Amino acid sequence: MSMVQVIAYFGSWFSNVAIYTLMVQLGASPILIATVTAMHLIPGIILAPFSGTIVDRMSAKPLMITLLLLEMTMTLSFLIINDLGDVWLLLLFLFIRMGSASMFFTAQMSYFPKLLSGRILVKTNELHSIIWSFTFTAGMAVGGLVVSSVGVKTAFIIDAILFIIAISILAKIEFTLKTEKSVEKVWHSIKKGLQYIKDNKYIIHYMLLHASVGLTMFDTIVTLLADYHYKYIISVALAIGFTNAMRAFALMIGPFLISNWVTKERMLYIFIFQGVSIVFWALVQKDFYMGLIGMFLVGLVTTTIWSFTYAMLQEKIEPAYLGRILAYNEMVFMCVNVATTFFIGIMVSFIPLSVVTLTLGMAFFVIAYYYKRVFL
Repeated sequence: MSMVQVIAYFGSWFSNVAIYTLMVQLGASPILIATVTAMHLIPGIILAPFSGTIVDRMSAKPLMITLLLLEMTMTLSFLIINDLGDVWLLLLFLFIRMGSASMFFTAQMSYFPKLLSGRILVKTNELHSIIWSFTFTAGMAVGGLVVSSVGVKTAFIIDAILFIIAISILAKIEFTLKTEKSVEKVWHSIKKGLQYIKDNKYIIHYMLLHASVGLTMFDTIVTLLADYHYKYIISVALAIGFTNAMRAFALMIGPFLISNWVTKERMLYIFIFQGVSIVFWALVQKDFYMGLIGMFLVGLVTTTIWSFTYAMLQEKIEPAYLGRILAYNEMVFMCVNVATTFFIGIMVSFIPLSVVTLTLGMAFFVIAYYYKRVFL
């Protein structure tokens, strides 16, 4: 499963460089770039009630293979996008691809807590996040090089080939955990999931805490920085790729540096550090090389926040409801991501990018206060 994650995630980040580069090449406005970024997230919001129910009711292996096939097909469909008039097709293809990716993620994260608990579950989440970060690093960096060298179309074709490899590996894996068959109607199953949250309101606090990671959705800022400032130093594709790769490198090594030190009480300082690092990046981001240092600091503790808060939530959910509740959690997480993305896309028309970034950094000081009041 880790190998499937490595290949599938690498392909996703690899082609994301091509998507954002294509937007810049077509002359897309900041709000259109933000809309394309948001379309990576909106499917997880809309489909959450249904995806969680499907995950709880269906056998994992055939479901996950089908989802990877959909991702591959939509990636190949990007080849027909040639001008801004085709952007509506791009948004449609992205919706289907990211909806499939979101459900794939929910299936995986529902599987782990049925087998593991405690610190082992936290470590498993960290491993998943490290794989995500590694593929983000490699995918963005290699994607930037490939797109800069041979163009966006070739990147989409390579991405589709990677999905084929991931599917072939997944097809050979034997799953030992059986999914219980349900005779409930889908709508009734959805209502039971919502009722479970209503009866256990503390889960909402855990969802909101985990969703704070969505405030680090900086794809739009990175793309605009490449377009406004970095393109005079390096190509847009390389600027996007290397900037995101630097952050992802920090996301990958962060858990190795601080994972064993972090406790529930010390998480307060992790939230404060996240805010300080974003504020620093806001002050230096116009300079490409200083911006790389800032992005490294921004990513250093994000993985720990994601994995620790996710494990806190997982352990509060009864096994029978894991798929549904984690899907709703993904919905809340994506809502914060989308809100952050549109906040950036709209506000850059009125205030500098650095001030927008500074505002997001200050938000983490509020989150630290919230964590201290509610969880400590």
